[in-house]
Amino acid sequence: MVDDVDPANIIDFLFQEGIIILDDMRALRRIKDDPKQQFIELLSKLHASKSQQAFLKLYLAVKGESHLQWLIDRIDNFDHQSLIDLVQELYVSEPTGKCLF
Repeated sequence: MVDDVDPANIIDFLFQEGIIILDDMRALRRIKDDPKQQFIELLSKLHASKSQQAFLKLYLAVKGESHLQWLIDRIDNFDHQSLIDLVQELYVSEPTGKCLF
C-alpha cells in the first residue's frame, strides 16, 4: 500500500471500469476517514472478485497517479521469471495458443 494515494481516485476508476460494483464503491467510500482501511478493503474486494483483470485495472488506476511514477517504474521493471510465466499463462489465446503480449 502507498500512503500518498487518494483512495477515492482509485475507487472511482475501478468503478468506471466495471471492476467494482456500486455497492462496493459506496461501502468503500463510507470508510473515508481511514484511507489505509479503505485500501485494505479494496484489495480484499479485488482479490475476491471474479474479474480476471482486477489487478491489471488497479495497475492502470495507480498509473494515472502521476506522483506514483516511481511505483509504476518498479512494477514495469519487475522481471521475476515466475511472474512472467504466470502472466503469459493468463494471456495465452485459447483458440490459437498464441501469447497475446
